Amino acid sequence: MTNGDTHEATTGPLLAARDLVKTYGRTEALRGVSVDLRAGEILAVTGASGSGKSTLLHCLAGIVRPDAGSVTYAGRPLEGLPEHRLSELRRTDFGVVFQFGQLIPELTVLDNVALPLMLAGTARAEARARAGEWLERFGVRGQEELRPGELSGGQAQRAALARALVSGPKAVFADEPTGALDSLAGEQVMTALARTARESGTAVLLVTHDAQVAAYADREVRMRDGAVALGVTA
Repeated sequence: MTNGDTHEATTGPLLAARDLVKTYGRTEALRGVSVDLRAGEILAVTGASGSGKSTLLHCLAGIVRPDAGSVTYAGRPLEGLPEHRLSELRRTDFGVVFQFGQLIPELTVLDNVALPLMLAGTARAEARARAGEWLERFGVRGQEELRPGELSGGQAQRAALARALVSGPKAVFADEPTGALDSLAGEQVMTALARTARESGTAVLLVTHDAQVAAYADREVRMRDGAVALGVTA
């Protein structure tokens, strides 16, 4: 299940969650959630803090295993895959971006972006060249040899987006990608993400509590108390 065979592997949703249940102690984070992510679309998952948005993203990305229900990618179930196969998917077919970017502070910006390619076996020179192209696309050219701590918050998050997209994933999971940014930097990040995703045909699952961020999506699914409260098609 690599990004070389996914495009033709299914005529249904790229990712499909069915009746997901996830409990942490006495807290029901997900209560029978079903949602689809279609190839090439931007889907916003919205709702208040604690509504289950991030847990849903983590289950769809294979980061967390649900207690019940199923997740399929290109028509194939994720729950039976061992951890190393899920990790491989997140290097090739999936890209993940968190609120604070989570760039590796010891590496340069260029090597941070090149890292997924090098982990997948791409030669370092080629990986760095491709990483530089993606940094330029996201407006971070000229900062390649800096450390992440030397970037502004908006620059660091755009570099994190470049890292998530450098491998040509089929789906990107963005968990509150503008939550730590001011409004201008947040707008720049979302404009870059939406433009690049539409140019490359990448599906995006966007978790946010911000209506202005959700407005970049094609569809919105609203969560409340671990369940889907409302689905809106833009």
